[in-house]
Amino acid sequence: MSHEKIKVIIAGAGIAGLTLAIALRRLPYIEVEVFEQATELREIGASIAISPNGLRSLERLGVLNALEEAIGFRNPSGVPMIFRHWETDEIIREEPFVDVPLRRHQTARFHRAQLQSALLEHVPPSIIHVKKRIARAEASDDHVALFFADGTSAVGEVLIGADGIHSNIRKTFFPNHRGFPTGKVWLRSAFPYSTVENIPSLPADSAQWWGPKGAFMASRMGKDLFTTVCNFDLPIDTIKDIQSSQEGSVEVLRQRFQSYSPVVQALAHATPYTRAYPNYAGEPLSTWLLEQRVTIAGDAAHPHGGAFAAGGSLAIDDAYALFLAFEHALGRERTCKPTLVEIQCVLAVYDQTRRPHASKLCTLVLEGLRAQSSITRADDNPIDRVNDKPNATWLS
Repeated sequence: MSHEKIKVIIAGAGIAGLTLAIALRRLPYIEVEVFEQATELREIGASIAISPNGLRSLERLGVLNALEEAIGFRNPSGVPMIFRHWETDEIIREEPFVDVPLRRHQTARFHRAQLQSALLEHVPPSIIHVKKRIARAEASDDHVALFFADGTSAVGEVLIGADGIHSNIRKTFFPNHRGFPTGKVWLRSAFPYSTVENIPSLPADSAQWWGPKGAFMASRMGKDLFTTVCNFDLPIDTIKDIQSSQEGSVEVLRQRFQSYSPVVQALAHATPYTRAYPNYAGEPLSTWLLEQRVTIAGDAAHPHGGAFAAGGSLAIDDAYALFLAFEHALGRERTCKPTLVEIQCVLAVYDQTRRPHASKLCTLVLEGLRAQSSITRADDNPIDRVNDKPNATWLS
């Protein structure tokens, strides 16, 4: 059977963009092109956690290599999230799985580059175009188009913005929506596990320590790697001057956590380098149907500031949800291009089934930021913050 394919153009080749390409190419009537502004495909950041929902979606999409034990670390205890006292290392809270009977679906922690490589095995290199910084985007009744800074352009029937929290696609079609700095900065690093494996009393599981000077997280990752991640408050004006992935200071890291437990201090001193990431969030969007033929996915759709380490899983689930929307509205096989009304039906199904879930998270984040801003330093109790942390089982 011959097909008159529709072209879907995707802005962004991160986790969201690559998973979208994998998902939509499963439908024989869709042709996909991915455009990335970076000069080469490389994931910024260090670690990324993918929760059960995201891993199940990858499995359904046939990305079985991403579920392999070698590239994703799963806690030996079977408990995905463990919080420890910042001074004593005592466990003060555990968040167990709910209805996750299979180990391969348990939360896995990856180096971002390893997860990206696993996804790239399922995407033909010929459909990914780098060095494509977007200068302009447009949409009409019969097409969408991206115009790039190098003078080239791309035309298709559907445009998906998967270009991150500062999305150019969202800014173009939803100009009144703005992200804002949350007042926190993240320091992230990744290095061989051998660097820290001899630290006395190092937990076998991933762990978080929430204290008065910030939160510190440490975990093994796949491929015998390890990550340290921390966040702490800084003045908004200072955060605005920080560029994502700029070189951070290990001295700042070590000084910040010098009053924490000996394990945290040892981890901070063993960390060989760090990179800084200003934290941004945004209001939930009223619609993901930005134009008749335009939608968004990943952080472009739900700027939640990295809360609950949910961003990667949400992006993967967005891609799977859009695939299901196409399949539901247009079927698995067709010989002619869909009409504008049919495309709008696809995007409406995606919007109405996926956006409420993500909006719930964005709203929860904003409520937490408002509550935090009302707490004085004298009243702040890190243990209370851990114990009052909202249950996020519904996210995973």
